[in-house]
Amino acid sequence: MIHAPDPSVQLARLRAIMHRLRAPGGCPWDAEQTHQSLIPNLIEEAYETVDAIERSDFPHLQEELGDLLLQVIFHSELAEEAGRFNLDDVARGIADKLVRRHPHVFSQSTASTSDAVLKQWDEIKRTEKGDGEKPYLHGVGKGLPALLRATKLQKKASKAGFDWPVTTGVISKIREELLELQSALDAQDADAVTEELGDLMFSVVNLARFQKLDPEVVLHAANRKFENRFGAMETILKQQGLDLESSSPHQMEDAWQQAKAAEH
Repeated sequence: MIHAPDPSVQLARLRAIMHRLRAPGGCPWDAEQTHQSLIPNLIEEAYETVDAIERSDFPHLQEELGDLLLQVIFHSELAEEAGRFNLDDVARGIADKLVRRHPHVFSQSTASTSDAVLKQWDEIKRTEKGDGEKPYLHGVGKGLPALLRATKLQKKASKAGFDWPVTTGVISKIREELLELQSALDAQDADAVTEELGDLMFSVVNLARFQKLDPEVVLHAANRKFENRFGAMETILKQQGLDLESSSPHQMEDAWQQAKAAEH
C-alpha cells in the first residue's frame, strides 16, 4: 500500500528551517527582522496570492500560498522567541474558534443558509469579544486599507437592516454625491472637495457590495486593464515613430482608442 506523505512532516521541516535561519550563524537578514519590519512582506504576499487566484494560475497559487504560509511561520517564530506564543498556539486558537463559531456543524444550533451562518457567526463574535454594550460598528475592520474597511463597515451595517432596498437607491446616492462634489469644485472649497470625494468613493464601494463584488478585486482588475492598455498605446505610438515624451495629448488619445478597439 502506498501511503500519502504526512503534511505535518513538511510543516515541521519548515518550522525547523525558519528556526535555523533565525539562530546564531543563520541568515543575517532573517535574524534582523521584527513583526513590524515584516508587515510589507505580509501585505505583498497576500496580494500576490489574490493575483494568482484571479488569473486561475494554480501552479503559481501553490507557490504564493507557500510564501504566505512563510509569513505565518516567521511571525510565530518571532513570538515564540519572545515567549508569547508559538505556531501550535496559533493553530489551536483558530481550530477552537472554527468549532465555536460553527455550532450548526459541531453542536446543536441550526443554520441552513449562508446568510444564517454569517448572522450566527457575527452574534457569537460579538459575545466572545464582549462587544454587546459597545457601538455596533466598534472595531470593524480596524487596520484594514480604507477600501476594504468601507466594505466591512457597510456589510456590518447591512446586517442590522441599514441598507438600500434596491440598487436604484445606491445609484441615486452616487448621483447625489457627484452633484455635491461638483458644487465643492465650483466653490473651490478644498476641504469640501476632500469630504465629498470620500463620500463618492464610499458610495461606489457600496454599489460594488450591493452587486456582490469585492471593490478591491474590481479595482485590481481595472488597474491591470489600464496597465495593459497603456502598454498597447505605447507600442502603437512607437510604431508611428513617436514616444510618450514627444506625443501630444491628441496623439495619445488616438493611440489609446486604437488599443481599446484592439481588445474587442
